[in-house]
Amino acid sequence: MASTETVEVDGLRLAYRRAGHGPTVMFVHGGIEDSRSWTPQLDALSDEFTVIAWDEPGAGGSEDVPDGFRLSDYADCLAGMVRALVGSPTAVVGLSWGTTVILEMYRRHPAVVRSMVLADGYAGWRGSLGAEEADARLAAVRAALAEPDEGFDPTLPGLFAGEPPAPFVPLLDAMAADVRRRSMLTALTAMAQADLTEVLPTVQVATLLIWGALDARSPLSVARDFERRIPSATLAVIPDCGHVSNLEAPGPFNALVRGFLHDHG
Repeated sequence: MASTETVEVDGLRLAYRRAGHGPTVMFVHGGIEDSRSWTPQLDALSDEFTVIAWDEPGAGGSEDVPDGFRLSDYADCLAGMVRALVGSPTAVVGLSWGTTVILEMYRRHPAVVRSMVLADGYAGWRGSLGAEEADARLAAVRAALAEPDEGFDPTLPGLFAGEPPAPFVPLLDAMAADVRRRSMLTALTAMAQADLTEVLPTVQVATLLIWGALDARSPLSVARDFERRIPSATLAVIPDCGHVSNLEAPGPFNALVRGFLHDHG
């Protein structure tokens, strides 16, 4: 059973969930999510690992994002949490927007990263999808945020290959209900503006790429680009799976992460 705790990093109170004992692995959620999105991973992997899932600033139990918050600030906060809770380089696992935060953290604080798993991710929307698509996605976000409360739906399109997996629908609904509009805009603006393609060739730690074969948000072409650019990266593709692979295919996802952690800590 995961416990929810808080830690102060760079003047912000940040929440996180922790479970298990053993080597530590830090989970970094996607946009418009919080640490609850990693529930099946915390449940499955806590038998032999200390699993920690953060609530980024502005999500879950963490404090709101301050004015002017940028991608670099998310990365600094994540690095600060690693230092505060682990005190040594750790494995990090990210999904979607979480991979962008991890790559920025690696650029700014490479010493805190022991190994990384990047799932269905981006080197920023601009970096992986191009300026036109990044701008179109940000415009769609702004349009959703302009809706009145009764019409506001923060859910991005194309998250799953089919219908959302029934066991996780209540979880998805609960996270969507807790989305803060200002935080959503801050994070997804940072995502739209980011181009971290120059970081990929600098990665010198073991890296596993996990992608849903039917990911419509970050297509396999992005995965192939990551595989080409990141030295020694290994790509694992989960069949019949979309963007949120950790929830749509938790069994295969967990097995891939477990095997990688056995090999690379």
